[in-house]
Amino acid sequence: MLIYTEVTPNPNSLKFIPPPDVSVIDRGTWECTVPDPAAPPLVRALWAIPGVVSLFFTRAFLTVTKEDTVGWHELIPQVKEVLRSHLAEGPIQNPQPIEQVSTSEGVERQIRQILEEYIRPGIAMDGGDVEFISFSDGVVRLRLQGSCSGCPSSMYTLKAGIEGLLTRLVPEVKAVAAE
Repeated sequence: MLIYTEVTPNPNSLKFIPPPDVSVIDRGTWECTVPDPAAPPLVRALWAIPGVVSLFFTRAFLTVTKEDTVGWHELIPQVKEVLRSHLAEGPIQNPQPIEQVSTSEGVERQIRQILEEYIRPGIAMDGGDVEFISFSDGVVRLRLQGSCSGCPSSMYTLKAGIEGLLTRLVPEVKAVAAE
């Protein structure tokens, strides 16, 4: 299993991204800042790696935060090996209670948050923006603006980028369409 790493603004945190068809956690997000002997085997194995101080799980990636004194050259191979061996068994179960967000309003709130946190900053780097129009029947309708409007790569951005992320993070989302 090929696992990519991605830098974050925090030099002590690194994102580990499995293939698109592999989920890290079954639902939502979970921040784990203290080792727990009752945690799933994947979590216990990650905590067993010297230098790990925090874990943040989403369906699409895991962020590992390390101590200042430990180098990434030591941690990256160990984290990737743990992920490869445990994610083959399926995503971990989120131990947090399920928030009742089954309404369309709750899903819309999740979509808007993901757009703000993950998608708009990347699109802005290319001189564009994305506007949320609506969510209905599993389809998110968006408007690409600025340099993204009419760009030859805009459909790739929409389908491979935005749709890929939203369908992984919000199970109710089935597709993304442009307005």
